[in-house]
Amino acid sequence: MITLEFASRLAAPAEAVWAHAISPEGINHELGPWLSMSLPAGVEGLTADTITPGMPLGRSWIRLLGVLPVDYDDLCVAELRPFYFREESVLMSQKVWVHERSVEVLPAGCLVKDRLQFQPRLPGTGGLSRAVVSQLFRHRHQRLRQRFGESGGVMP
Repeated sequence: MITLEFASRLAAPAEAVWAHAISPEGINHELGPWLSMSLPAGVEGLTADTITPGMPLGRSWIRLLGVLPVDYDDLCVAELRPFYFREESVLMSQKVWVHERSVEVLPAGCLVKDRLQFQPRLPGTGGLSRAVVSQLFRHRHQRLRQRFGESGGVMP
């Protein structure tokens, strides 16, 4: 199992960052402009208040340039509470995928943390998976810092 962690201090209220982080628009902003992620069919109206933790939501497609499917995510939010989620899913590329995100209130903004644990589906691809996921989440945190501003720097 590979584990990676990323954190950024942002110069915005935790509430605003959290609302962005769990919205389809926010997710696609973080992934953009190179990648986008669809919603599973039939969940367009779901919100943090209506998701049942542990119930599979369906398949989301990850697309290159918004068109070419490059991976899928059989999405399942295992735990959801204010300013925290844990996704436990299966991807086409990963037989285990756990993504935890927390947003902590700070005196001058907030701290966003992502913790990932994953196991590649194909033997011998751990190094490549680590590199791709690392680059993707460095990019996501860069997009967060661009949108909300930095407060005290980045913690890789």
